[in-house]
Amino acid sequence: MKRIITLKRLREYADKYPSARSSLEHWEKTTLLAEWQNPSDIKYTFNNVDPVQVGSGKTVYVFNIERNRHRLIAAIHFNSGMVFVLRIMTHSEYDQNQWKDRL
Repeated sequence: MKRIITLKRLREYADKYPSARSSLEHWEKTTLLAEWQNPSDIKYTFNNVDPVQVGSGKTVYVFNIERNRHRLIAAIHFNSGMVFVLRIMTHSEYDQNQWKDRL
């Protein structure tokens, strides 16, 4: 992919949850090297990713971070190679499902 918007969000989350740092760095490096053309390509790269339809009707992709302790939610624009990090949250925050209505 060409670009991740915003890497700052990854860094801030890693500062708040240092145990997630290496997993976030791995996700970042792998994503930037990827050449995803469709959702199957994402699944091939990250076996633990799930597409989720949110309140706006759009599909986002939910990645497990740090062995399922955190979730990274991203919008992926295959045509432009852009990945937008929308949210990063703990597993318990994710389970509350409130995030779906806000996206």
